[in-house]
Amino acid sequence: MRSSNPVFSRRGFSRDNGYAGFNTAPQAGYAQGNPYAQNPYAQNPYAQPDAQLGVQPQAPAATGRMTMDDVVVRSALTLGTVAVGAVLAWALLPVSGTSYGLAVGSALIAFVLAMVQSFKRTPSPALILGYAAFEGVFLGVFSEMFNSRWSGAPFQAVLGTMAVSGATLLIYKAGWIRVTARYARVGLAIAMAFMVVMAVNLLLVAFGVAENGGLRSFGPLGALVGIIAIVLGAFFLTLDFKQIEDGIAYGAPREESWLAAFGLTMTLVWIYVEMLRLVAIFSSND
Repeated sequence: MRSSNPVFSRRGFSRDNGYAGFNTAPQAGYAQGNPYAQNPYAQNPYAQPDAQLGVQPQAPAATGRMTMDDVVVRSALTLGTVAVGAVLAWALLPVSGTSYGLAVGSALIAFVLAMVQSFKRTPSPALILGYAAFEGVFLGVFSEMFNSRWSGAPFQAVLGTMAVSGATLLIYKAGWIRVTARYARVGLAIAMAFMVVMAVNLLLVAFGVAENGGLRSFGPLGALVGIIAIVLGAFFLTLDFKQIEDGIAYGAPREESWLAAFGLTMTLVWIYVEMLRLVAIFSSND
């Protein structure tokens, strides 16, 4: 079982039979001063054995381990890049057909960069920040479009995203949600089913079979779908939090903090976009 987020689906963050640390606490050796005793990072995938001496792979040096400060700094850089791109796009690109085309192009480039990073063996800050910049341009135009029709909707969506993220973090830290392998399997199955249904709905709308956006209409059904999407975003956040917690506890290399920031950024963008649509739906029905 792998993470819902492709950037967390490789070495270190997960074992072959499940998530690192799910249903477990850091090993006893961790508390006794040996943070690598019986943990997934001692089983390869970072250190290389010395073929001549027959030395087994060792866990990464303590000074090179990922910390919460690393995650916070990288996340701030990535989210800050998204914000700057959005502000510039909003300020410099008036609402028009040209800006819509640029937004779609930026979204496609961001998607390609995200996929390239997802399949790379190592994190690339350039790719991650490039993704954030193009995602920001898309969000800037997208937000301006909504604001031109529903004044103040982007600001409300930002507040809603912060509220959902903060509430999810509090619930996670309070232990009200236990991120187990079973929890992840069920949640991912629901998320995959949701995405398949949304893809089919998009095709039906494109071919004129479903009118007014189908399941994504600006009515009660569209609101229900938006709420489900936001709940799924909160689910992805819990997986991100657990992956970060395990990465720190089990001694992930510091560079992995870029992947943590990447995953958090994608999840927060998901929640913001869905929140923006939901605000617009409720505003339309006032």
